[in-house]
Amino acid sequence: MISSKLKDRVDLDLDPLKSDVCHTGQLLTNLLPPTIDEVTKLINAMPAKSSVVDSIPTSVIKTSVDIFAKLIVRLVTLSFTEGCFPTRYKTASVTPLLKKTGLDRENSANYRPISNLHTISKLLERILMSRLIAHVERSPSYNRYQSAYRKGYSTETAILRLLNDIYCNADNKARTLLLQLDLSAAFDTLDSETLFKRLEHTFGISGCALRWLISYLENRSQFIRVGNSQSGRKACEYGVPQGSVLGPLLFTLYVAPVANVIASFNISHSQYADDTQLYIALSDEKALSSLSNCCTTVYNWFLLNGLSLNPDKTEAIVIETGARHRSEGPLDFVIVGDAKIRPTDSVKSLGVIIDNTLTFTAHVNSMCKAAYFHIQALRHIRKRVPEDVALSIASSMIGARLDYCNSILHGTSLSNIQKLQRVQNSLARIVTGTRRSEHITPVLARLHWLPLAMRVEYKVALLTFKVITTQQPSYLYDLVKFRTSVRDLRSSSRINCLQTDSSKTVFASRAFRHSAPIIWNNLPSELTDDLSSLNSFKSRLKTHLFRKAFRH
Repeated sequence: MISSKLKDRVDLDLDPLKSDVCHTGQLLTNLLPPTIDEVTKLINAMPAKSSVVDSIPTSVIKTSVDIFAKLIVRLVTLSFTEGCFPTRYKTASVTPLLKKTGLDRENSANYRPISNLHTISKLLERILMSRLIAHVERSPSYNRYQSAYRKGYSTETAILRLLNDIYCNADNKARTLLLQLDLSAAFDTLDSETLFKRLEHTFGISGCALRWLISYLENRSQFIRVGNSQSGRKACEYGVPQGSVLGPLLFTLYVAPVANVIASFNISHSQYADDTQLYIALSDEKALSSLSNCCTTVYNWFLLNGLSLNPDKTEAIVIETGARHRSEGPLDFVIVGDAKIRPTDSVKSLGVIIDNTLTFTAHVNSMCKAAYFHIQALRHIRKRVPEDVALSIASSMIGARLDYCNSILHGTSLSNIQKLQRVQNSLARIVTGTRRSEHITPVLARLHWLPLAMRVEYKVALLTFKVITTQQPSYLYDLVKFRTSVRDLRSSSRINCLQTDSSKTVFASRAFRHSAPIIWNNLPSELTDDLSSLNSFKSRLKTHLFRKAFRH
């Protein structure tokens, strides 16, 4: 039955599961109990911090893992057998956090409610999730373009596929219109009744497994904690707990059928949790109309399912080559719902600033600004910490920023690479105490830091290895193929050579389908012929690039 909240929003004759495809194949009915080894590994992998609602500190559980592992196995086995989630673990302490720095603190809409849950509750959720995700990922109803909370999928792979399609559109002389849809309070407005029906009808979850998930979400409560003050308890009738282990996965299952709606209009899309992007090549006059119609239908689908798109926060951008951008006139607007969205010069997608000609200059400038801020902070404390501690701080705070989604920078301008290289050079000087007058190359070599250009090449090669060995993510695996040569070429003796397709333009050569095979095939055969171990490949790849960079 559709909840009263949904009835207020939509016509009663409409069914939220109208666009769903009925599950066929094996059902998930019973839940396998965990083993002591499984629980022990989970406890050892837990962070040492405790939740404010914990009755037993996490440090005690980790210290006495042999005792608690047996108790938790017993608890989880009973929970799975009865299809019942423990009631005492259904209360959350909610901490409101600003979504972005600089937002108005007086506006409650600018806060994200993060639920602090019992540590043992999260252990139960992780054990259940390992059984649930193994089932749903085999389902054809699971959106193959959903990149959140899936092994082998990430923000970087999602952006690589998006950019690959944009580059290929440009190679066919077409601009790409990209829309970033904004969902209002997505995790908090999910309708439980619709979710339960979708889990059974669309994903084949029934029996004890379904009863457990219903028990997990029903009769939950929460209280707000700010500093030393807290509110009274309030029942949670909608949504999934933000900060939980299972909540994000349940949300992705809830919104998965929207992929069927989008595909019916021949529109491409990408999803990462509640971030949804639609894009289409503007190859003819019908393309814009198709996208507008798709947006209207998607808007109605979300509304029917108890979610709400915010057209006023939806962003649009037209992406094209620099030459086409200068020659073609700008697009006036795109209609989303009742709103007219005017394209901007850049949008931020999953932490990456995408500009309308894919120079990534704005993104690089933003990276440099953030990195220099942390470099300055490290400079203030450098004399008070030993070099190994400074190196650890540098790698975790700044190095991670330089490596985040850096595969998209393959083929970017030399000036962008030089900007990032100057950041790395400054960081190396602070860590080692090297003066500006001294040559930086020996310092980078001593730290075993690959130069920025090599770090980009390393990331593309590593992603290619993962794609061809795991066949995940599937949307990137579709773009690479092993070469099957019919002629006796020198390269035919190589075992794992990839097929290369030439692009019509330099701009399009940056697409993953072109860059990945070129970088891969240029690696020594002793690297690419052995695909047995990821760790071994990473070590040998870094050694190869290190020697290439420093001529050792």
